[in-house]
Amino acid sequence: MIKKEQFILSGAGDQTITGDVSYDDIFNNQPSIIFVHGFKGFKDWGAHHLIAERFAAAGYRYVKFNFSHNGVTQQAPNEVTDLEAFASNTISMELKDLDTAINYAVHTYPLAPIYLIGHSKGGGLVILRGAGDERISKIITWSSIADFSSLWKKEQEEEWRNTGRIFVENARTKEKMPLNSSLLEDYTDHKNEFNILSAAASVQIPWLILHGDDDINVPFSIAQQLAQAQPKAKLQKIHGANHVYGASHPYTEKELLPHLQEVFERCLTFLKEE
Repeated sequence: MIKKEQFILSGAGDQTITGDVSYDDIFNNQPSIIFVHGFKGFKDWGAHHLIAERFAAAGYRYVKFNFSHNGVTQQAPNEVTDLEAFASNTISMELKDLDTAINYAVHTYPLAPIYLIGHSKGGGLVILRGAGDERISKIITWSSIADFSSLWKKEQEEEWRNTGRIFVENARTKEKMPLNSSLLEDYTDHKNEFNILSAAASVQIPWLILHGDDDINVPFSIAQQLAQAQPKAKLQKIHGANHVYGASHPYTEKELLPHLQEVFERCLTFLKEE
């Protein structure tokens, strides 16, 4: 029987990390998969719940969590409503939160190998940790970015520094979402440490790169850059897929759409390889 357990951890600053673990109790010592959501995303966006159930039924413990400053609250878990928290988010905060989630999995399920799956911006974070954390056995990236500065426009940076804040649009809701200049400052101060392509070249564990060739948010050429940086990684194209593999929010279907089903099957094949 598939079960879901909730957890709350201390996150960056004074915020909390909310998460859940899906698993099938017929299995023992399942490998743990930690899912890392993307920019403007959250753990319950779209079809993430169905993906969690599919992996649980296949014998994996699927951990997904909200970054402490992604703007989602326990009171409104399906929307970004805390825009001040969202505005103050930084890459350093997210890496700290990811480390907290990894620590949680390691201490709660000490006998299980740990795999990371990251979407979009989350893919960049997964690459950084996959390159330097010996506790991670495999990584998978979906539609990953190759540079954190691609999340904003270069021409915005001068205004950002001068005014302390810029706004990015939520494509789904058309809402203008604020970003404080602390994000830019954090990126600038740690530019070498946050270099995704450099980290990609250092990844020594098995790595699957999945990317749609109809992705207008992060073009397929970005996946090729990552694969060129680390030739040992497996690059697989999802033909005709967009940035979210056909998903939407809210996602009311009971089954995965074809591109998401293909993503799941390719992940499963990769994770089962020796």
